[in-house]
Order: sequence, then C-alpha cells, then structure tokens
Amino acid sequence: MRSGDEMLKQIVDKSALDADFRQQLLADPKSTISQELGITIPDSMNVVVHESDMETVHLALPPDPHITEEQLEAVSAGLCCCW
Repeated sequence: MRSGDEMLKQIVDKSALDADFRQQLLADPKSTISQELGITIPDSMNVVVHESDMETVHLALPPDPHITEEQLEAVSAGLCCCW
C-alpha cells in the first residue's frame, strides 16, 4: 500500500505536467483523485484543492484531535489528505 506522501506526490507531479489534469483536479478533486489513484474516497470525506500563487498563502492545519471513529479509520487507511 502506498503512503499518503507517495499518493500526494503522484497527484502533484501529474498536475505540474498535465494542464487538463490540473483543471480537473481543481474542478472536481474527489473524483479526479479517486480515478488517478484507483481508490474510493468515502462520501463523508471532503477534498479541497487550493492552487497557490504569489499573492496567496494556504495554511493547512492538522485534523482536530477530537475526530470520529470513521475519520480515524480513514486516516489509518491512508485516505487522509493531511500529508
């Protein structure tokens, strides 16, 4: 099983080389990531992709330590996007 870091790298690398993939990723991240990685992302999980530029800084905070059992299972399965 690939790690979250490996999956993230695959997505980021492809988005840097393939403009169409990048646009799909921005428009519909959940479906695009699921298709590219061959995984199922649970309906309960939201996926948000931000495109950085020279005027905007995005800060991703780690998950709230008070997570549900379902969220914990997703994290342990490597489905968390907080890499």
